[in-house]
Amino acid sequence: MLPVSEDLDFDPNELRARYRAERDRRIRPDGATQYRDVAGEFGFYADDPHADPDFTREPLHDEVEVVVIGGGLGGLLAGARLRQAGVGSIRVVEKGGDFGGTWYWNRYPGIHCDIESYVYLPLLDELGYVPEWKYSPGEEIRRHARAIGEHFDLYRDACFQTAVTELRWDEDAARWIVSTDRGDRMRARYVVMSNGTMDRPKLPGIPGIDTFKGHTFHTSRWDYGYTGGDAGGNLTGLAGKRVALIGTGATAIQVVPHLGRDAQQLYVFQRTPSTVDYRDNRPTDPEWAASLEPGWQRQRMENFLGIVSGGSVDEDLVGDAWTGSARLLRKITAGGQADSLTPEERERAEEILDFRKMNQVRARVDDIVRDRETAELLKPWYRYACKRPTFSDEYLQTFNRPNVTLVDTADHGGVERVTENALVVGDREYEVDCIIFATGFQVAMSDMITGRLPVYGRDGVHLLQHWSRGPRTLHGFYSDGFPNLLTLGAFQNAASVNYAHILDEQASHIAAVVAEAGKRGARWVEPSAESVDAWAAALGENAEELYKFHLECTPGYYNNEGKPHPRQGYAKGATAFHAMLRDWRDNGGMDDVMVIAG
Repeated sequence: MLPVSEDLDFDPNELRARYRAERDRRIRPDGATQYRDVAGEFGFYADDPHADPDFTREPLHDEVEVVVIGGGLGGLLAGARLRQAGVGSIRVVEKGGDFGGTWYWNRYPGIHCDIESYVYLPLLDELGYVPEWKYSPGEEIRRHARAIGEHFDLYRDACFQTAVTELRWDEDAARWIVSTDRGDRMRARYVVMSNGTMDRPKLPGIPGIDTFKGHTFHTSRWDYGYTGGDAGGNLTGLAGKRVALIGTGATAIQVVPHLGRDAQQLYVFQRTPSTVDYRDNRPTDPEWAASLEPGWQRQRMENFLGIVSGGSVDEDLVGDAWTGSARLLRKITAGGQADSLTPEERERAEEILDFRKMNQVRARVDDIVRDRETAELLKPWYRYACKRPTFSDEYLQTFNRPNVTLVDTADHGGVERVTENALVVGDREYEVDCIIFATGFQVAMSDMITGRLPVYGRDGVHLLQHWSRGPRTLHGFYSDGFPNLLTLGAFQNAASVNYAHILDEQASHIAAVVAEAGKRGARWVEPSAESVDAWAAALGENAEELYKFHLECTPGYYNNEGKPHPRQGYAKGATAFHAMLRDWRDNGGMDDVMVIAG
């Protein structure tokens, strides 16, 4: 049971009022439209700095069993699980020059995963690999992505540096026609969409941003040609340079220590501070690694998921700041309710735990940051689950350096304007040589959802036309009217802070469905309209509770910049969702999606 104690050393009413006031300072009337898409506007986005610029190949007009769109962890897991299920002909189509997804594109200094590597990196048991660090750096994760591609023979038919431009269903042939920007017109029995929901960088729509004469780049396209160094730091090119970093989310937490160490002057422009908890990264203990037995990763993954989803376990195998604050994550992950409490008692108990945790986070700022004014600006005033928590043992310490200045923009709606050589906030201009944007990505805006990748199903109906009155899926995987189109992602299913685990469960489910369709000789896989309608009705169980919570949160991508939408997720959490899928597969659920003749 959650503790419900009134023996408090703080006033909850005062904290609620402070949280609301800090939120109101940051709300902008333009909401998420304050950002702009960088595509086509900045050269650092259009080009792939990691790929062969002279690469060419002849267009493909062949046929494969499965086309997987996207070569990130989701696409790799889909390919791996399909290969394990006996599918021989799998083609991964990827915009980048290699596997890795976000770990291919993001190579900024200090890049690490914030989830323990032993539960985040997929397929460790299958590859016989134990990560070198408790929290892996980006290069280790990228190497592992390539190793998965090699182990499961996914390089053989892969198409890199290739973007899919259209999907069109051929009813007579029961095949998808897959068109690309290289002139391909491939045919595939199945298409698996795993092209991500956070793959397009965004920039703040600051007046004058196009007039800046200095150097600019987004953290997802880090320019080592300008900064020098590599992901380990040593940014020698910034010696003598005045650098502005816009944004203080998870990426900035990792970048700031390197910029502060190597730049002549660093200005960190902050609208809302992140929660910064301890990290305590360390190398893997070789004796522990040698003691691991087959199945160790699955056990550890399930243990972590159970804890952060609010379940009960006998032992915390991970033992980090995520699991230590797990009770505060329910507004992100759903599930995990103490049934002995009424909803009102549960909300009260969770809020008190939240206040205590955030008081500890703010006290940590006081313990580390010497300048009192800077420390006050770095303190987060909101509920723990309002923004993704961050972890670092170097970020806060960087503000003790004399060459690092925190610029708070909360009362100005962000940076007000950019001139040819400066950023303007209030009545002050900050002259800089370089602007680095740590402003994140468009969220839940995959090419399929936005229409950038048009998808035409039965009778030439566009997917977005079919969804004109709301999304239509069964379990988030497939939609009526779009046979053999299978989707991985966070849409209409379950969430967790360890997204790699979610993707693995989804990939395993899709592979099981495809394998069963092959056994039954099904012409295609497609849910009935009735099952899709039933799933949509089942998803709204706790949408109102989560909507109210995020409405009171400081603006950010979790709540659509202060204008949240009701969430369409599985209310009982990821552990329950995965159990439900297993039960569905084992007890006749697949009968609904198998079309033997048509």
